[in-house]
Amino acid sequence: MDEKLNVAIIQAELEWEHIDANLEMFSEKIKGISEKAELIVLPEMFTTGFSMNAENLAEETEGKTLNWMIKTAKHKNAAITGSVIIKENGAYYNRLFFVFPDGNYKNYDKRHTFTLAKEHLTYTAGKDRLIVEYKGWKICPLVCYDLRFPVWARNTEDYDVLIYVANWPEKRVNAWDALLKARAIENMSYCIGLNRTGEDGDGYVYNGHSAAYDVLGNAITGLDRAEEFVEEFELSKQALMETRDKLKFLQDRDAFSLE
Repeated sequence: MDEKLNVAIIQAELEWEHIDANLEMFSEKIKGISEKAELIVLPEMFTTGFSMNAENLAEETEGKTLNWMIKTAKHKNAAITGSVIIKENGAYYNRLFFVFPDGNYKNYDKRHTFTLAKEHLTYTAGKDRLIVEYKGWKICPLVCYDLRFPVWARNTEDYDVLIYVANWPEKRVNAWDALLKARAIENMSYCIGLNRTGEDGDGYVYNGHSAAYDVLGNAITGLDRAEEFVEEFELSKQALMETRDKLKFLQDRDAFSLE
């Protein structure tokens, strides 16, 4: 088990529905990430923006973007995660991949499709939550709208890190800020939220506010930033466990199940 986990988050403006341009852009930004980084976090639908044009943009599971993620993970010797438009068995998914440095991967399909944007009419909702074990850390990666549903993020497996990758618009960014902090506090875990910036092809504006919080809801990163940036930071397993052992709030959680 590694006592420390070094994370890099990339807040960027996405080229609307242009897979190759976005892969090239992220490749350039990733080049500047230090060798210490062990996990690189990218936004939701990081190759296209939050598009409902799945028929023209969807890739097969073993498509261009996943192959790029595998190649990048191996080259940087770091895990990489973000979501992509995927077609499988005739259905479309907003699918997050968590790719390990050796090229193996796990995936999670967004559970809560964003009905306000009619995402549910295009994409099939996922049914299963993913807990990734990486370097002795238990990581729960989720996608955007999932942030509004605390029961889905409920820390029943004693995970250490909660991650949200997103295209969360500026007009509702106050909710983003508040809920990321709340998810960290109520689950007694680190919480990382990675959003995009800029304007998409549907005219929606995004102002980032990507951030990470510790188990008590204290900010680890800078806050309220709308510009593009890459930031690296370190998570401490010792600090996490000491706080949990001292406060023991997770031991008092209610027991219930989802249907």
